[in-house]
Amino acid sequence: MFVTPAYAQAAGPDAGSAIAQFVPLILIFVIMYLLLIRPQQKKMKEHKAMVEALRRGDQVITQGGIVGKVVKVKEDGEIEVEIAEGVKVRVIKATVAQVLNKTEPAQGAN
Repeated sequence: MFVTPAYAQAAGPDAGSAIAQFVPLILIFVIMYLLLIRPQQKKMKEHKAMVEALRRGDQVITQGGIVGKVVKVKEDGEIEVEIAEGVKVRVIKATVAQVLNKTEPAQGAN
């Protein structure tokens, strides 16, 4: 019934087996980084660049599904979007999901 001391004692861990135990954990972290974290960071960077490049005249879609034309870009993180003739809505810049039609910057006279 009782375990004898000879069976209860395990051989001392050597340095090679201790590192080998962490290899699967390290591989899982590397795979998670490559498949989840890195693409998400890239997508966030692209979205931030798109939002910063918004200008008057761009046609946008918000995350709520509202399609409209940017009338005014404010400095406090808001834009004013015209969703119908004479109907303007204030929208937070970060909620813009997609830019449909990008207006070209005005060219200087030659």
